[in-house]
Amino acid sequence: MIPEFAILGHPNEGKSSVLSTLAEDDTVQISATPGETKECRTFPVKIDGQEIIRFTDTPGFQNPGKMLYLLKEDDGSADTLLERFHERHHNDPEMVHDCELLMPLLRGAGIIYVADGSRPLRNVDLAEMEILRLSGKPRMAILNCKEDDTSYLDQWKTEFRKHFNSSRMFNAHRATYRERIRLLEALKSIEQDWHDTLDYVVKTFINDWQARNNRCADIICAMLRSCLRHSLTGSTDTQSAIAAEKEKLYGCYTAEIKKLESSHHQQIRKLFKHNIFNYQLPSQSIYHQDLFSTETWNVLGLRKTQLAVVGGVGGAALAATIDIAAGGASLGLFTTMGGALGALGAVYGSKNIASKIKFLGMSAGKYTIQVGPNANSQFPFILLDRVLIYYAHIINWTHGRRDYHTLSESEVQRGYSERLPTSSLKKVAKYFHYLQKDLAKAEQHEYRFKEELLSLFDTLSTTGNHEKDPLNGKNSG
Repeated sequence: MIPEFAILGHPNEGKSSVLSTLAEDDTVQISATPGETKECRTFPVKIDGQEIIRFTDTPGFQNPGKMLYLLKEDDGSADTLLERFHERHHNDPEMVHDCELLMPLLRGAGIIYVADGSRPLRNVDLAEMEILRLSGKPRMAILNCKEDDTSYLDQWKTEFRKHFNSSRMFNAHRATYRERIRLLEALKSIEQDWHDTLDYVVKTFINDWQARNNRCADIICAMLRSCLRHSLTGSTDTQSAIAAEKEKLYGCYTAEIKKLESSHHQQIRKLFKHNIFNYQLPSQSIYHQDLFSTETWNVLGLRKTQLAVVGGVGGAALAATIDIAAGGASLGLFTTMGGALGALGAVYGSKNIASKIKFLGMSAGKYTIQVGPNANSQFPFILLDRVLIYYAHIINWTHGRRDYHTLSESEVQRGYSERLPTSSLKKVAKYFHYLQKDLAKAEQHEYRFKEELLSLFDTLSTTGNHEKDPLNGKNSG
């Protein structure tokens, strides 16, 4: 048996948002206009191609007072009360929507009743709750508060205790993965006969989330490999043209690195089922700064003291030391190689890149120029911070949320890597060093890096990223 739950309530109370968030389905139509949903629509949740649960969106109650009166007038068997009501009134234009919302209940669906707990109770709310009580179906009530006013919550909770098997607070716009799981866990208690089936559903959701996080770790590792090993070569006939060729390669290199980063971020977006809307992070987020901008390099990555701590890992030592000695004015060093004009470019700014630039000398009368692979010890930490900021936003942007044009919440302005404990930081730094120097050894250390990633994922999927800094609990500025 595939369990089904009908999402019921008054128009414009957030039913579709709750469904979209629970089903992780952004195809659910959500509108601020009451009465937009006119017919029931079922959304199956599939994992690995197998349907495990389904949620059905329903029209809002239109005439609950009259509907309740007619139900109470019926003196027939309580077991078939809804069937008789539907048979008698489904052709009545005044009751057509109220009959339509009964359809999933007639085929055995459980009830999830959604109400906005930030407003006072009304008589129509009491009528709706009594109708659902008379249905005899397993039922849960959800308070999906649209505003921050909590003065009416006690009224709602009192009535919920009278009419429902269970009730919960659930904000469809801000619910973390863990809160969604807790709600599904609570559904197990509303009907004993459904417990084992719903227990399987919950375990499947948890396993699927873990599998997605594992896949996400693979995507991040692939992104780092691609970006840190990427290089371009160019050539010129004369020494005087080297500067122009450098400028050309610089533009191509930065464009290709940013394209690589973006493509892997979009894989993460698809992995967490954001298929239609491309949600942008808040405008104040550091994520919107160019990857190679001064602002990005000032804010993300490690502090100088941390670079010194991890600097003992292979070739990171010299870069870290010179960076500190230069007071942060440079993110690397410049030198000549093999007697040819050359540089290890690692400067942020409009005309330089955080990358190794080699001039490989003359061949057949040409100067050969190579940009990359990037050898700067700070660069992989900046890539890591950016992808973690993106991950935190994507997993905590609920599928029922549509206010992506009017974001106002605080956004994490610092990266995550600088807040890692020293032991974790050294593991990550070692992996980055081998990615830049020795891919075979990097593969041997990759599992340790993934362990650190998965630990971070667990924190971010539990705490969200809206009002507080997920790693230290302080308000982000």
